[in-house]
Amino acid sequence: MPLKLGPAGVPLSCKGRTIVEGMDDITVLGLDAMEVQTVRTIQPQHFDQYWQAGVLSWNSDFEMNMHGPYYAELLGSKRERNRTLSKMETSLQAGKIINARHLTFHVGPYGEYQPGPAANEQVANVLSGVVDRVREVWGDAEEEDDYAAFPWVHEAEPSLVGVETSGRQELWGTVEEVLEVCNHVEGTVPVLNMGHIHARGHGRMKTSEDYAELFDQARETYGGSTFYCHFAGVEHRMGNALHYTQIKKSDLKFEPFAEYLAEEGDWMDITIISDSPLLEHDAMYMLQHYDKARQRLLEIRARDERRAKLAAQTGIDPEELKRKEEEAAAARKAQLSGGKVTEAKKPAKKASSKSSTGKGGKMMSFDEKKGEDDVF
Repeated sequence: MPLKLGPAGVPLSCKGRTIVEGMDDITVLGLDAMEVQTVRTIQPQHFDQYWQAGVLSWNSDFEMNMHGPYYAELLGSKRERNRTLSKMETSLQAGKIINARHLTFHVGPYGEYQPGPAANEQVANVLSGVVDRVREVWGDAEEEDDYAAFPWVHEAEPSLVGVETSGRQELWGTVEEVLEVCNHVEGTVPVLNMGHIHARGHGRMKTSEDYAELFDQARETYGGSTFYCHFAGVEHRMGNALHYTQIKKSDLKFEPFAEYLAEEGDWMDITIISDSPLLEHDAMYMLQHYDKARQRLLEIRARDERRAKLAAQTGIDPEELKRKEEEAAAARKAQLSGGKVTEAKKPAKKASSKSSTGKGGKMMSFDEKKGEDDVF
């Protein structure tokens, strides 16, 4: 399963603040993706950075992605819709220069529409035009001989238009709505923002079975295997996301997602972007838990294979052998715990006044700043 992980923006620990320097730092951390944030506006002077990042991405296995404007009104009046499309156009041009694999967009409020087929059909019609425009932008270079500086526009596929789930009840973008539109519009991909899905579902993403149910639904409705995900801790109330938090401080945990990916995610091509206020730190946290989940899975499979071979050699039923091994393990655990009780009766040694944790035996502590509210 191709899995790529990275932060939404230049890493916090990056001394330089350019995109290329951020890409270098991300690679050093063992990550391999990045999402460039163009959530408000794009300044012309940034296009030089975008080109350098595109070249570096093309010459390596680093995946670049781009997030378009947060505030969108694709279901608004003609004037509101055109204003949103004008902002999106700049992101399309920047996405071509940076060699973005995914361009993520929001749809915005329901406006005068009610949730249902009419709203979904309107979104599908608008996004069909966006996909056509992406292909036009990438195709502009086909007749230009001096476009060697952008080799990916000739050899790579145009950017996929990502349709993101929303985290508030008044915004278009439930899982069902996003999957239905992506199923009908070729060139789009669902952007499953787990924090938004968790909040809008009143805390629904709790176990690996919840993730299995979500991706089974996606496989049946959307039919594709390419997914783009955002992940961060989230504070929520009454079905609405309030703001992102670090993963450890949220009731949305990554461990069940990692367990599902390790056990059942072989069929997916998935990119996960950290939206956490800790950015690359939580991206590394996710990578570590995914590696642990895979290691546990390999150990379980190796143990099962060993048990099957031993059962075949001894003529014992594998389930009977498993039961005996569990009984032996429980007996050892009871014996060890009994030994620990005996040791616990011994008086504890007085702690030294000079501890390796700091002068005077005081534990060093690090105050964590609360992340700023994110816009949904």
